[in-house]
Amino acid sequence: MSAMKERISVQQAKWSAPPHVNAVTTYRYGGVSRNSFGSLNLASHVGDNHTAVIENRARLCRYMGLIEEPIWLNQVHGCRVIQANVVMRDGIADGSYTTQNGIICAVLTADCLPLFLTDTGGTIVCLLHVGWRGLVAGIIESGIAAIDTEPAKLLVWLGPCIRKAAYIVGEDVREQLIHSFPEHTTALKEINGKWRADLGKMAQQRLNSLGVTAIWDSRSCTYTDDSSWFSYRRQKHCGRMASLIWLD
Repeated sequence: MSAMKERISVQQAKWSAPPHVNAVTTYRYGGVSRNSFGSLNLASHVGDNHTAVIENRARLCRYMGLIEEPIWLNQVHGCRVIQANVVMRDGIADGSYTTQNGIICAVLTADCLPLFLTDTGGTIVCLLHVGWRGLVAGIIESGIAAIDTEPAKLLVWLGPCIRKAAYIVGEDVREQLIHSFPEHTTALKEINGKWRADLGKMAQQRLNSLGVTAIWDSRSCTYTDDSSWFSYRRQKHCGRMASLIWLD
């Protein structure tokens, strides 16, 4: 790995959010984790060395100039969205939001979609962990309900996730997705008896149905870019990237 890639770096959201809204996803390099967790694994639940994870999180905070550590969640592919604050660390949820400056919402991913939300005035931020199970559970609907903001004023950034060229699911998953939201039929394409799923398109379909139309997409694929991202489908024993959003 080059010297440049040994340093922490992040993908910044490219959307029309106000400048005091910060939204980033970490790349996989710049940390101290080894082997399949190399090198900036930020998850404590995947079997990595605990000391390495603590150091990686400390490095991230130093790099981003964070005074407070992000509000890490215990993610379960559900639909619970909590109001982030310092007493809710490791709470069972798949999303969080805040209106307070300096409170950092976070989700960990390695193929699932980190979905960032704010409003045109930058008065609230929210971050959701979206996979197929989360879609079926209604995580996007829960997030929109939790922040209670007029949909026309919402802005969305779709972060790096597994994309349709690499995301193959079985008939059981297809049935659950379509049962929960029939329009998802158009985001699923048959291939050799299985189905190619467009996670980004399904997220947009859900958002559009709720009246949210200002959506930007990173189009980054975690599966196909091994040098930049962790991918659970590519390598089950792997680290996790962190997506963060907060208000200055």
